Amino acid sequence: MKEKKFAEGMCFYKLFWIFLFGCIFGAYYEEILNLVLHYHYHHELVWQLRRGVIYGPISPVYGMGAVLIIGILGRKKREDWKTILYGAFLGGSFEYIISFLQQTFLGTVSWDYSNEFLNINGRTTIPYALVWGLLSLALVKIFYPSISGIVEALPKKFGVILTNLLIVLLVLDFTISWGALFRQMFRHNGYEPFTLVGEFFDKHYPDEVLKESYTNMVIIEVEK
Repeated sequence: MKEKKFAEGMCFYKLFWIFLFGCIFGAYYEEILNLVLHYHYHHELVWQLRRGVIYGPISPVYGMGAVLIIGILGRKKREDWKTILYGAFLGGSFEYIISFLQQTFLGTVSWDYSNEFLNINGRTTIPYALVWGLLSLALVKIFYPSISGIVEALPKKFGVILTNLLIVLLVLDFTISWGALFRQMFRHNGYEPFTLVGEFFDKHYPDEVLKESYTNMVIIEVEK
């Protein structure tokens, strides 16, 4: 009986690698785009981090978006225009929801399109949704088949060990990063730390440190 390949089919391990690819791609995409736009408007080269975590070039919004798109659109073939249309709807809706959740639970926003053309409550725009659609087409038609082939080519035992190790590292990164953001919200609302965890975040991840990673994040001041 022929042994199965590592991460064969659309399994959890395969989707994790799609998530990781989306995270890294999204971080560098945002940073390069910001570099180009800043040079266009200010005629100077400035590289700013565009991350969703404190450590590493990781943008979970793009990673989760990639998994959502592949999980829904990557299971069967369809016309390109349908992939773009469905991808635009999925990506735009996802961006809107994440913006809403971030503002609701963390009291911050990382993007505001209020002054952009055809924006929807400042959380997304029709043009950016179309960009999501084009990225969806590229992901489904080009990137997913390539990533799938590379991942399945990994030796099974090595692939399992490597993937599990990366999962542990990402979980630690997410726990520290999002824990620090929640503590920042409580800190700005005047709550002193009442546990050692809160004291740890205040000491090692004050606003100055968080600003280095979340360069485009803005705290929403609530009127008291």
